[in-house]
Amino acid sequence: MSLKLLIVDDHEVVRRGVTTLLQSPGLEIVGIVGDGQEAVDYVTTNPPDAVLMDVRMQGMDGLAALDLIRRDFPDLPVVMLSTYDNPTYIARSVALGASDYVLKGDSREHILDAIHRAADRKAPSSDSILHRIRGAMDGEAVHNGEEFDLPLTVRELQVLRHIALGLSNKEIARSLSISVETVKEHVQNILRKLNAADRTDAAVRAVKLGVV
Repeated sequence: MSLKLLIVDDHEVVRRGVTTLLQSPGLEIVGIVGDGQEAVDYVTTNPPDAVLMDVRMQGMDGLAALDLIRRDFPDLPVVMLSTYDNPTYIARSVALGASDYVLKGDSREHILDAIHRAADRKAPSSDSILHRIRGAMDGEAVHNGEEFDLPLTVRELQVLRHIALGLSNKEIARSLSISVETVKEHVQNILRKLNAADRTDAAVRAVKLGVV
């Protein structure tokens, strides 16, 4: 039985190119839409087996669409597609529940493998860029802030990593499975302990110290 795939991208040339590129036995492209809202509408009325969705699009972007899709279809595999190997995009994709993140410059085999792995509920391949950013987000919280000369607890250090990667409080909460209110408390503690003017100031310090 063929895997039913929905492709989402706001550029017609890219949609046509990806559709042609991915033609293969065992995969049926059942839908091709041009923005995030169309993707949400399509999934709601006719759920596919997997979605391949661009990150940056006019109108509703891929990350906003991923957030909405995850609310009603938490188990639907969504592979994010982008031109950009951007840590913030990747980190936000991780926090919002993307199955994988591939680049438009990746090989046909790599993209197909990512889609099939996602549909089979398997972890991304060992060379997926998702692993690199997920590792930075997790920070393997066996260390506290002393390692980086920071007066932070283990959890505060995790939150700081997420801030440095550009995540919102809501995305941090989803990533760490804590409440938004708890995230806000951690952010305030971080700013106070670092004597940072704002989140951007704290993020810059985190990057300079090698926290991410």
